[in-house]
Amino acid sequence: MLARSRTILAICAILFANCLVTFAQESPRDESGQSGERTPAIPSVLTPQPPIKNTAYYPVTPSERLRWLVTSTIGLPDLVGGSITSALGTAVNHPVEYGPGWRGFGDRFGMRLTGISTGNAMEASIGMIWREDPRYFRAPDERFKQRISNIFKQTYYARRHDGSFHPAYARFIGIFGNNFLSNTWRAQSEAANHDAALRSLEGIAGRVASNAFDEFWPDVKRHVFHRH
Repeated sequence: MLARSRTILAICAILFANCLVTFAQESPRDESGQSGERTPAIPSVLTPQPPIKNTAYYPVTPSERLRWLVTSTIGLPDLVGGSITSALGTAVNHPVEYGPGWRGFGDRFGMRLTGISTGNAMEASIGMIWREDPRYFRAPDERFKQRISNIFKQTYYARRHDGSFHPAYARFIGIFGNNFLSNTWRAQSEAANHDAALRSLEGIAGRVASNAFDEFWPDVKRHVFHRH
């Protein structure tokens, strides 16, 4: 178990380091758009603020790509979702190798976190090949039906540097790649190819849920927590 944990941590560290090095080596560019305005400064690396779809598009910067990697891995919604799924797995003791109790919960939570971090790091770094923008773009001014369509569209498509939408190749490489790769360090009872395929489908469903949160949470926060 200790050797497996060290292997997992080493793989995640290598992927994160690769992303950081890649971001650092990106050539600087003019971040001013066609209108001559600069993109807004990022207030916090842990404060997700989804951009708006129908505004002037600015290609994702290295710092914004890194910010997406951090918030999509250890952001509050992801940690809460991971806690819920890990608790459910502990309640039914699946996989059985991890056992019940807090130790089993910790193993399940850690395994899920390593999978998500690996997949996100793959999407963030490989996406630079096609200049894919991993961020989700809200459509707050559109009707509810169109906003739901936007959630599903941006699950399967990502923006390129010119603002157009194309199939999110890096995203699906990250989702399927990390789930099949993780078979090498997962418990034997969930390390078969069909288990990896099922986890990949769950990863796609998780991206839909994440997009839905990014789409509607700012509205919920504004209406529920607004102080007059």
